[in-house]
Amino acid sequence: MAPTIALPFWAQSKPHHHHQHGEVSATPEAEVLRKRNEELEKELKKSVEREEKMKEELEKTWKRLKVAEEAEERLCSQLGEFEAEAVDQARAYRARVIDLVEQLSVAQKLLQSMTSQ
Repeated sequence: MAPTIALPFWAQSKPHHHHQHGEVSATPEAEVLRKRNEELEKELKKSVEREEKMKEELEKTWKRLKVAEEAEERLCSQLGEFEAEAVDQARAYRARVIDLVEQLSVAQKLLQSMTSQ
């Protein structure tokens, strides 16, 4: 039992036995690390590009929001002006109606005094 355990250990520690195999295994390991590094660099580049796009989108959205806010302010201002104008028109209309009612009342009284004579 002991020699079977010792044999692989002894075989691994013998350089001339696995010298070539060692070089072969080291190269793929370096290759794997290099490829992994390239993948990570690509991912990082993609991530940076995504971040840049998100920043651009955020800026566009921010500009649209500012335009919308300015438009809302203008609309509110116009609405305020229209409301004030409507109130003025309503007052003028009411005054005109009162004036006409008074004129009608005067006319009715005049008519009554003419018919009663």
